Amino acid sequence: KKKKVMMVSLDIYRPAAQEQLRSLGEQNNILTLPIIEGQQPTDICRRAISAANLNGAEIILFDTAGRTQIDLQMMSEIKQIESVINPTETFLVADSLTGQVAASVAKEFKNTVNLSGIILTRADGDARGGAAVSMKYVSNVPIKFLGVGEKIDNLEVFHPDRIANRILGMGDIVSLVEKAAQDLGEENIKKAEENLKKGQFSMQDYLTQLRQMKKMGGIEGIMSFMPGVSKMKSQMDSAGIDESVITKNEAIILSMTKKERENPKIIDGSRKKRIANGSGTDPATINKLLKQFKMMSEMMKKMSKGNLKGMSDKGIPPELFNQLK
Repeated sequence: KKKKVMMVSLDIYRPAAQEQLRSLGEQNNILTLPIIEGQQPTDICRRAISAANLNGAEIILFDTAGRTQIDLQMMSEIKQIESVINPTETFLVADSLTGQVAASVAKEFKNTVNLSGIILTRADGDARGGAAVSMKYVSNVPIKFLGVGEKIDNLEVFHPDRIANRILGMGDIVSLVEKAAQDLGEENIKKAEENLKKGQFSMQDYLTQLRQMKKMGGIEGIMSFMPGVSKMKSQMDSAGIDESVITKNEAIILSMTKKERENPKIIDGSRKKRIANGSGTDPATINKLLKQFKMMSEMMKKMSKGNLKGMSDKGIPPELFNQLK
């Protein structure tokens, strides 16, 4: 059962902080407490509790002012806020890129209030695992969530075993599957499963895959969950492969006619020139895409028959990788 939530900004210091939270609430259809200029954080808390009761809100999220360093006055304020609202959970939202500073702030918070967990933001970079270990060790407080993007749904439940796998380069396939299920939707996944069982794979399917990859954070976003990620990254870096490959291939497929997408075999020299002009590429790039598509079609047919020979955790299959160059 979904519960009714109210968001409350207690940040009276940063310009437009309260307006920013109100805007976020409006964008996502979440109730926010009306702003009264000049009101102090503890008074806002009392008003929020009354407003939540009147509006039937079952959960109140109090967003306090940010602290990048230890400030005695603000620490005193957070203690007063805690005594007024008596929270069920108290989370410290920490930036993983600030390293030891964030860890020190977490330790001080733990000594000041009843800190129950940490939300680690900007945890989608290479240092996310090390930052998580450091925060947990210094503060002795569990990490509950990871922020992996700027959107409201870019919040992942923290799983220590999965982060350990990422640190060791063993990948995190479970999180990748969960992310795919969330981002792609049940209908798209079912359709892909049906096509896979039949061994069918069209250029339109390839276009859908490219768009789904973009939704899931592009090549790098997906690779961050894969086993052998360090080897794959070095392969791609040395070959100069980046996110532009997805955009370029998408433009090429969109420049094809419906018949060409359904049957790429009919794409001859004159058609390649037309597609190249329409996509801002050249015939050589069209040839690379057609080779990639052919290899992926063959791979899908093998998978539909249960033949996964050659697909391992040793990085990108050499045959497909060479075609990506």
